[in-house]
Amino acid sequence: MNRIPEQDSSGFVMLSDFIPSIVQEIRYHSTYNFVGERIDGYEEPCALLTIEAARALKAVSSEMNVKGYRLKIFDAYRPVSAVRHFILWGIEDQDIRMKPYFYPDVEKQDLFIKGYIARQSSHSRGSAVDLTLLDMKTGKEMDMGSPFDLFSEVSHPDYRGITEEQYENRMFLQNAMVRNGFLPIDCEWWHFALKDEPYPDIYFTFPVTVRSLRR
Repeated sequence: MNRIPEQDSSGFVMLSDFIPSIVQEIRYHSTYNFVGERIDGYEEPCALLTIEAARALKAVSSEMNVKGYRLKIFDAYRPVSAVRHFILWGIEDQDIRMKPYFYPDVEKQDLFIKGYIARQSSHSRGSAVDLTLLDMKTGKEMDMGSPFDLFSEVSHPDYRGITEEQYENRMFLQNAMVRNGFLPIDCEWWHFALKDEPYPDIYFTFPVTVRSLRR
């Protein structure tokens, strides 16, 4: 069997085309993230995902829409260059200006040790997504007890030092994702990866932009 090149985007789709109802706030295209600057490889504020993961997420979206909620996407496919940016920032960059917002209780050098930042990310395989839910009635995010990318124990899905409602909201999202073929991780309530991902051993390199999908 021929190996698929890391720059081959033929198995990916633009998530907003596949699921028009989603809301996108692609944090790594902005400066509002734990680094404090736009991340390498994020050329446009859009979400790309493998067709298999997008199909499964569409089922989640349909289920949530019926119940009065929309999916809000913070991140999906993440190129290897972005992960390299994180690593270099963690090792070489002394800038901690975003610490009060994203890792107030963790020292910068411990972000990798504690598993908050991966040296090889499942996002780079194209079937992982970071998301939350929006209430259609209020237009606001559901209260999950901590914001996206807060690197803290309070963001662990099973953390019980939050209100019962906040915990139930996390489980509401998690149960919907698991029912439709995704797996959670133990340190981030917002992160899910497709259980039967199509490219389990490939870390893709093409940038996050519409042009990557043009054949």
